[in-house]
Amino acid sequence: MPKVVVGLSGGVDSSVAALLLKQQGYEVIGLFMRNWDEADENGVCSADEDYRDVRRVADTLGIPYYAVDFSAEYYDRVFAHFVEEYQKGRTPNPDVLCNREIKFEAFAKYAVSFGADYIATGHYAKLETRADGLPHLMRSADEAKDQTYFLNQVKCEQLTNVLFPLSDIADKHYVREMAATYGLSTAAKKDSTGICFIGERRFRQFLATYIPMKEGEIKTLDGKTVGRHNGVYYYTVGQRKGLGVGGGGNGEPYFVVRKDVENNVLWVNQGECDALYSRSLEVDDFNFIPRPLADGEYRMRCRIRHRQPLQDATVLVEGKRVRVLFDAPQRAVAEGQYAVLYNGRDCLGGGVIERKA
Repeated sequence: MPKVVVGLSGGVDSSVAALLLKQQGYEVIGLFMRNWDEADENGVCSADEDYRDVRRVADTLGIPYYAVDFSAEYYDRVFAHFVEEYQKGRTPNPDVLCNREIKFEAFAKYAVSFGADYIATGHYAKLETRADGLPHLMRSADEAKDQTYFLNQVKCEQLTNVLFPLSDIADKHYVREMAATYGLSTAAKKDSTGICFIGERRFRQFLATYIPMKEGEIKTLDGKTVGRHNGVYYYTVGQRKGLGVGGGGNGEPYFVVRKDVENNVLWVNQGECDALYSRSLEVDDFNFIPRPLADGEYRMRCRIRHRQPLQDATVLVEGKRVRVLFDAPQRAVAEGQYAVLYNGRDCLGGGVIERKA
């Protein structure tokens, strides 16, 4: 009987993933990862609550379960990068690095100690081994829940011997129904959102404890000062809420257009404008899945944020450098986020957006 170690997070997706694996005849072991060991502003550590749910689910399924602390690895490999990127005025996505550095690296290596033949997670994604013998990453059946965007930095070799039990489930409602049918305590548990180490705390309060903030001017593109900010790092290109700038003028809301970290200026515009849109972007270090593409020009689809509809584009490949030329202008392209490419249902990987135009 093949043995699989499944990452149990305390949520309904990983719970049902474990259930499906057991039904398919695997010897299933549950493993809970503690990646951030700190209470929120109310003194609550969500990891403790999640682990209690893991215990309940594992007991219901009759599978052994364990916990491992990867908080040191997470801090060094994910969180330190998160802070560094914000200090540059960029918008990082720690969930992407968490997959590459923790779930499919530290976790996978730890699973070896259990004699695992496979590891599994509750991601909505699909893997298919083809004639070339390599694992090809594909969008899940449930397009609304597809998580290939967050897997764009995982290396081809890290996807070997990986199982995604939820890959062919076309509707998340079925997952909850299945959990309820089999008496899993996570059936009605709310999906987690946001970044794990921030929890329920306010983002600004959290970030200020790691990055010194400095008050500065909020200016319009024509140089008019319309307000003050508490730190340019707090804001994201395209943001309209939380600026503290009144209407006036044409009565339309203000949007963040650019962050000038060096001069500590937040540039805004009242209403939509061309400066909010980009026709192209560049990636310097693209992670190809399962293998690099030959240099040349391709027609593909691209996604610059999770759940964004796929966008048609011409893609220019030169080694690991990739330039994406969109058919339609893209709103609020943010340096530091990831551009992920698709060919049909195949996810071909992604890379950090370094520049836009």
